Amino acid sequence: MNENVDMVIPAILTKLRKHVPLVHNITNVVVTNFTANGLLALGASPVMAYAKEEVAEMAAAADALVLNIGTLTAEKVESMIIAGKAANQANTPVILDPVGAGATSYRTESVHRIMKEVKISLLRGNAAEVANVAGIKAKMRGVDSVSEHNSQGIAMEAAKLLQVPVVITGEQDIVAVDGKLSIIHNGHSLLTKVTGTGCLLSSILGAFIAVEEDVFLASIAGLVTYGVASELAFEKTSEESPGSFQIELLNQLAKIKEENIKESMRVEIKRG
Repeated sequence: MNENVDMVIPAILTKLRKHVPLVHNITNVVVTNFTANGLLALGASPVMAYAKEEVAEMAAAADALVLNIGTLTAEKVESMIIAGKAANQANTPVILDPVGAGATSYRTESVHRIMKEVKISLLRGNAAEVANVAGIKAKMRGVDSVSEHNSQGIAMEAAKLLQVPVVITGEQDIVAVDGKLSIIHNGHSLLTKVTGTGCLLSSILGAFIAVEEDVFLASIAGLVTYGVASELAFEKTSEESPGSFQIELLNQLAKIKEENIKESMRVEIKRG
């Protein structure tokens, strides 16, 4: 990366903590508590509101809206669309996490309906989820990815087909926005052993996009911050223990500073 970007990325974390963005989450029941605690630790303000009678008002007041289809119901889809339309009217960024897209036709159809009726600021998922949303052939097992496709290629193609910024997370994290591609090498494998770490990441990306209009830079900053925090969490626990790691991840999200990011960020920008 060039020196300017090396300085800009860490500074977005400071901007986030200064503004304390309100992130409205319509997320899955498995991860609600962890997501709220993770956002609080980082320096954002979470709100979980699901009822269709209030989501429009809440989304309009928020700085970002995160839609996560992990535990999907017809009522929740309706709430997501109502909230999404209100967010669009208020120029509030909308992040969509298509958990398990491709695992069932209902999940895939629900994502397509949401994207048809709501303008999405960022689509964040694993390679198979994003591929299935974009109509690129990929396999799913339950809500886990078993795609053998190239994540970079899927990200670029999906962003082009959907006309939406895309983040694909995995062993490496990929950001594709308007023909630009970034690869983030930060993170730790224990993130895959704790339920909800990907869902929390989607909400953290919402917090970063809330304070930084450049979605490409905001996404990189969110991924790097989360990845470095996970590396620091493992260093503190020094064992393959998901329980200890989960708690320490929250601690490190609260403690991480610009200096940690500058020292540890491993980012490539391949095109742009």
